[in-house]
Parts: sequence; C-alpha cells; structure tokens
Amino acid sequence: MSLNSNGSPVSASKSTGKFRFVILTVLSVGIAINYIDRAAMSVAIPFMSQDLHFSPTDSGLLLSAFFWSYVLFQLPGGWLVDRLGPRITFGLSSLGWGLATAACGLASSIAALVGFRVVLGAVEAPSYPASSSTVTRWFPRQERSFAAATFNNGSKIGGTLAIPIISFLIAMVGWRMTFVLSGGVAILWALGWYLWYRDPREHPSATAEEVNFIEANQDPETGAPMSIRQLLAQRTVQAMMAGFFCINFVSYFFFTWFPTYLVETFHLSLMKFGLLGMLPGLAAIVGGWCGGLLSDSLVRRDYSLSTARKIPLVGGMLGSATIGLAAFSPTVGLALTALCFANFAATFASAALWALPSDVAPNRANVATIGGIQNMAANLAGIISPIMIGIIMQYTHSFTLPLEIAGVVGIAGALIYGFWLPRVKPMALDTTGPADSSVRSGI
Repeated sequence: MSLNSNGSPVSASKSTGKFRFVILTVLSVGIAINYIDRAAMSVAIPFMSQDLHFSPTDSGLLLSAFFWSYVLFQLPGGWLVDRLGPRITFGLSSLGWGLATAACGLASSIAALVGFRVVLGAVEAPSYPASSSTVTRWFPRQERSFAAATFNNGSKIGGTLAIPIISFLIAMVGWRMTFVLSGGVAILWALGWYLWYRDPREHPSATAEEVNFIEANQDPETGAPMSIRQLLAQRTVQAMMAGFFCINFVSYFFFTWFPTYLVETFHLSLMKFGLLGMLPGLAAIVGGWCGGLLSDSLVRRDYSLSTARKIPLVGGMLGSATIGLAAFSPTVGLALTALCFANFAATFASAALWALPSDVAPNRANVATIGGIQNMAANLAGIISPIMIGIIMQYTHSFTLPLEIAGVVGIAGALIYGFWLPRVKPMALDTTGPADSSVRSGI
C-alpha cells in the first residue's frame, strides 16, 4: 500500500480516474433489481391471498420460503464467487432469479409458489458475496465503506421502488403479469453485466492511473486463504454472523410484513400505501450513505478500523431498536416516524457491515466466502421472522409483540458489535490456542 509522510493511505486525485464509480452504479442497479424482484411478493401477497385464499400462516410460510434456500446456498455461493469471480456468478445469479420471479406469475397454488420462491432464494444467494468481491477489487480501503453502503443501498432503493412500481403494475395488469415483467428486467440486466463487467486491469475503460491507485491502496494479504471450517472457528466471523442476524431481523420486517402491517393496521388505500410506504425506504437510503461516509471519513482521519466500523455498527443498531415504538403509535404518522428512524439506523450500521469481509479477510480469496458466511447467518432471520410474525398474527391479530421483539433484537445487535466483535483487522490462524489471534489484541 502506498503511504504518505504521516503513514496514511495515498489520497485520490482527479488524475486517478473515476470509472470505479460507474462500476459501483451498475452494481447497485443490479442489487436494486434483485430487491424489486424479492420484495414483489410482499407487496403482491394481499392481492394474491384474495385469489388463492391464503391464511396469515400461509402468507408467512410463503414469505419465509425464499430464505430457506437463500441461507443454504450462501456458503457455496460465496465459494463460487471466490473461484469464478463476480462477472460469471453475478450474471448467472441474475438470470436465474429473473426466470424464477417470472415463474411466480404462472403459479396457481401455495405449493407451486413456495417451490418457485425456494428456487429464487438459491439463485439469488451469490449476489451479495459477488457485490462485496466487486467492491474489494475496484475500491481502495479508504473508499470501501461508502462503496459498500452504495451497493447495499441498492437493496433499499429496490425495496422502496418495489412498493409504488409493483402496486402500479398490479393495478394495471394484475399480479401475475407483474411477476413476469419484473423477472424480465433481471434477465436483461444479467446479459448486460456479463458482456460489460471486467476486473480493473482487464476493463478497457479503466485508466492505468486509476488501476494503480486502487492496487496501491488495497489491504495487505496476511496469509494463505482459510478453509470454511477455519473461518467459522474465528471469533471475528462468529460475531459478524450474530450481529448481521440482528440487523436483518429488523430490516426484513420492511421487506416482508411491512406492507401488510401498514394496510391492515391503518386501513390505507392502495394508492395511499404506495406513497407512504416509500418513506422508510427513503430514510434507509440516506442512512446507508451517512454510515458509509462517516466510516470512510474516520479511516481517512487515521482512526483505527475498529473505531471506524464499530461507531456506525453499534450506534446504528441502538437506533434500530426504535422499531419497537411503532407498536404503541396510535396514528400512521407516528408509526412511520418510528419506522423511518429504525430503518435509517439499521442501514447506517449496514454500511460498515459490508466493508468488514474485506477488512478482516486474511487473503482476497476469502472475501466473498466471508461475505457468504455472514449473509448465511443473517438470513436465518428471514426464515424465522416472517413465520414468527405470521403465527403471532394468527393468534393475536396484532403487530404489537413482533415489533417489540424486533426492538429487543436491535439492542442485542449493538451489544454484539460492541463487545463480542474483536479488533477489526485481517485474521490470522492462532496455532497456540482455540481463539482467534485478533481476540488477544483487544477492541
């Protein structure tokens, strides 16, 4: 890594080029399409249930089905990204999820829909590890948290746009054709990504100066790649898994039951829901960029990586606990205020979270695998949360208890990142004891 006189990373200059931000924009569009397709079910399910006669438990099962295979395929998905690179894996992933989304429009039973959602989860699994790998290849350390926040914001943009777009399409062409059209967009993006994406040294649009700048400011490799078993034994990875589970427990409420909560609790029309339902997503987009800019700013000002990553992680998780206040809000305005702040805070934390795989990987060949490991654990929340809420709703006919539980989980996440996650630095195998060598270095 190139350093200046005081030991800080070399700063970017105008002459280094900015093509990496074009890569980041296209990557973020892909994640946005990913989440429009993923969130389409949560928006459409109130209308699908009228046609196919779902119970609340059926709806929870359907919303959860995606995560069964999504979790199961995170490890092989991350492993494939590290072996084949993001160009092939992300292209095939987008093609697969586009086809699976379109197929949902052909289903006529809960069993068929569950099957298509399981396929959707499996083929979407490599998307986030591929995004983390792309950012590692294209961005220097002092810009990486903002880059991670930006592609992660693609999920918020997609989830936010899904509400008005899917609502409008359902009103115009019905829910079946809506799935077909949504899946078709993903197929087109997959073709474009595969034909256009290359790594920095192979891409004809990246200047030599920009490539040199990126390579001069990459993290040093501290050792040989670790096996999945070795990675899972590290305290750093274990804390990343548990913390991300807590973030997703809060965040996935907005991608699963939030539309039903808003419509049924406050009896909103489709058009009013389409407008008000965007607000938490917009707050999340702002939160992601704020968290990324803060973390990168701390790195450039010579704060340790631990400080730069833990401030948004701990602060964001504490703020996400305000989701519990929505349970006591008598009006839609107060409920949306609490939910907007909670979604802002959760995404504020996520900005640093997706920079961690690059920060702690002992070798670049482990970055996507670590991303897949933490995403696997995180998306267990996607299995547990929708079913749990559906069962509670079946018996209580209220969202009060699920929202309170989510608030408690947010506080637990803050404690995990504050006290369980050790010093943020590249991991190394400890041959003298069972613990991660970074544990002894403190926080």
